Amino acid sequence: MVELRKAGCGAALIAPDTLGNGDSAPPGVDHPDIPYFADSMRRMIDELAIERVDLYGSHTGARIACEFAAAYPNRVQRVVLDGIIEYEDDMRNAIIENYAPRIEPDEFGRQFVWAFNFVRDQALHFPWFMRDPEHRLSGPVPPAAVLHRAALDVLKAIDTYADPYIAAFEYRAYERMPKIKAPVLLLKPDSELPVLRAAVAKAASLLRDGRIATVTGDDSSKAKAIAGFLAPEQ
Repeated sequence: MVELRKAGCGAALIAPDTLGNGDSAPPGVDHPDIPYFADSMRRMIDELAIERVDLYGSHTGARIACEFAAAYPNRVQRVVLDGIIEYEDDMRNAIIENYAPRIEPDEFGRQFVWAFNFVRDQALHFPWFMRDPEHRLSGPVPPAAVLHRAALDVLKAIDTYADPYIAAFEYRAYERMPKIKAPVLLLKPDSELPVLRAAVAKAASLLRDGRIATVTGDDSSKAKAIAGFLAPEQ
């Protein structure tokens, strides 16, 4: 997600789908990585004639925002990272192998049931395929209508939905964070897994100007923290 602030006229929000997800076009390469996705954001703002942006990214988007800020420091004002971590190799390899399986539609329509269960299980455990108390998320299962919309997003991009996931888990965020020159706000929701909350302090230690905001998991709490960071009182 890219947030553009225009002097004197409030803020304009640009929230593109990641290539290969939702309604976006598929990536133009067979094995896209996070630098590829970050460059797609650069190409987008070039086309829109935007020189500098504030960035917000969550999970996969946080990795894209991290890389964008590291690779294009002159194009960034401020960065908000929500849910970014670098896993140990054993966990990283397990996630890359199991998190986003390639699904082939069949004549029985099993892909429809799989997609609904996939997005539901993401709300129950992280990673979703490790179904034990240690990896149980604290939040409730989303309403059926929310799961339906999320499943449709996966089904629309069934051939490419896995690409951004794999790129995100392969990305070495901690190696790139010291390259970021812009101020960075790290969100620390109380609803996240302990391992993700603990990663916030590690990330802050690697940044030149890293700040932490402890928030609840709801949108209003995050929005208040982000607004205060992007537009601090003079």
